[in-house]
Amino acid sequence: MKFPSSAIVVSAVALLVAPVYAHHSDAMFEREKILELTGTIEEFQFTNPHTWIQLNVLDDKGSTVEWSLEWGSPNQLGRQGVRPATFPAGEKVTIRTNPMRDGTPGGAFIGAKFSDGKTIGRWE
Repeated sequence: MKFPSSAIVVSAVALLVAPVYAHHSDAMFEREKILELTGTIEEFQFTNPHTWIQLNVLDDKGSTVEWSLEWGSPNQLGRQGVRPATFPAGEKVTIRTNPMRDGTPGGAFIGAKFSDGKTIGRWE
């Protein structure tokens, strides 16, 4: 059986494009709402496919709640100067996030402001 060269090209392109469509949606985040959370960094997970900031925040009752904040890929952030040491464990920080729609303590990272006034991401 002989395949036309155009069929091979189309198949190759489809295989290369497929991973782009496999990326998850951001519909789980409430993009119209912005929360400011002040807390202590537990961990900055600088790993693929997305980085995560684990932030310990005190709630209204004085209990610690761990928030999981999703950000971009290490490659994307590295080009912006973000490194694994950018969010050191134990550091106090205020983070802006689009929270999860279902109310769980998580969200999409928007920006951060450290106690020395340094900002990262979008901080208007």
